[in-house]
Amino acid sequence: MRKFITVCLAFLLLQSPAVAETFAITGAKIVTNEGAIIEEGTIVFDDKKIIAVGKTTSVTIPDTATKIDASGKWVTPGLFLPFSQVGMVEVAAESSTNDTRSKDSPFSAALLAADSFNPKSENVGITKIEGITRMAILPVASRTIYGGQGALVNTSGDFRSISNNAAFIYVQMGETGARIAGGSRSASWLWLRQSLLEAKAWRKGREPAKPLLNSADAFALQNALKKDLPFLVRVNRASDLLALIDFKSDFGDLNIVAVSAKEAWMVADELAEADITLIIDPHDNLPSGFEALGATMYNAVRLHEAGVKFAIANLGDGSFNARLMPQHAGNTLATGLDWDTAFAAITKVPAQIFGEGDNLGRLSSGMIADIVVWDGDPLEVMSAPDLVFIAGQKQDMTSRQTRLRDRYLTVGDKNSLPFAYR
Repeated sequence: MRKFITVCLAFLLLQSPAVAETFAITGAKIVTNEGAIIEEGTIVFDDKKIIAVGKTTSVTIPDTATKIDASGKWVTPGLFLPFSQVGMVEVAAESSTNDTRSKDSPFSAALLAADSFNPKSENVGITKIEGITRMAILPVASRTIYGGQGALVNTSGDFRSISNNAAFIYVQMGETGARIAGGSRSASWLWLRQSLLEAKAWRKGREPAKPLLNSADAFALQNALKKDLPFLVRVNRASDLLALIDFKSDFGDLNIVAVSAKEAWMVADELAEADITLIIDPHDNLPSGFEALGATMYNAVRLHEAGVKFAIANLGDGSFNARLMPQHAGNTLATGLDWDTAFAAITKVPAQIFGEGDNLGRLSSGMIADIVVWDGDPLEVMSAPDLVFIAGQKQDMTSRQTRLRDRYLTVGDKNSLPFAYR
């Protein structure tokens, strides 16, 4: 009988979930995104959620917690990259590794970026060790103005790192959208309006005689409209942004996010009134085309002064240098933007755009424990993360770049490998 009981207890222990590891980061300067920075703060979290955060003197640390002394360091929420193709391309010029566009596919709006995402991509690891824990990834528009459906992913490198495989729709307008749709902005705006009207009315077996959309694309758009998913629309010219405001109104206040918006400062008051959030690259101040003649480094600060909410991304390279997002945010301080707004634009605001504001982008009890420990101010170009936690899991801080660095630092007489292998 005793042997039977022992076997049963052993079986039950094997079936019990592992005890969650608890961490306590102490003595840090903590940015919660919920008010003033906490000096000499402590944050306690387990393998999923934040348990407590506050002044060290007011936070109780469990006896079982692993303590991390972060004196002199900064602790922030994980950065949220709101626009990228990280993990969708390995070598841009090698088509077999580039899944960012599908110009020969009969589908557009139905395409899922998640199906192209490789969590083991070298670019994912490189991006993670720069403090970015979450990303919105999306396909590029090619055959129609619709790129497809974007996904929300984390940068852990785990195979199950996709949290939402159909989180938003990407639409290309402006000069590029005009070219795709038939040669003019008139064609692209009509294409957009008509395609959404067609999707709203679409019924299987009752499709229009000559539809703009195939059934897969129509269903994808219809589903996005039902769920009120964000439509990320890329435009730059001020007049295109005004057209976007009218479009949003015509479709019952569609959930619109304007991307790039280089001339947004010209119509900032109208954007604020229409409650349109932007994803901008404040460092991209050159007139790359006729639609961006009004590009300026002061776009961000002028938008903020008008009450427009925006997120920041490196829109010039969404694949390989998306990790420079905090540097682009830091540049806005030189134009007069305050630190809190610049940092929120790479953490809290992206989380809000994609409906994750209650889970990510802030450090508060009950939120997902995406946490970064920095050796200095995260908006300073010389600062870097010391530790990254994604959902409470401590991350490996190596990448292909760090491994190459370490490999060639050891070149010399003490390295026993033949020179070609060092």
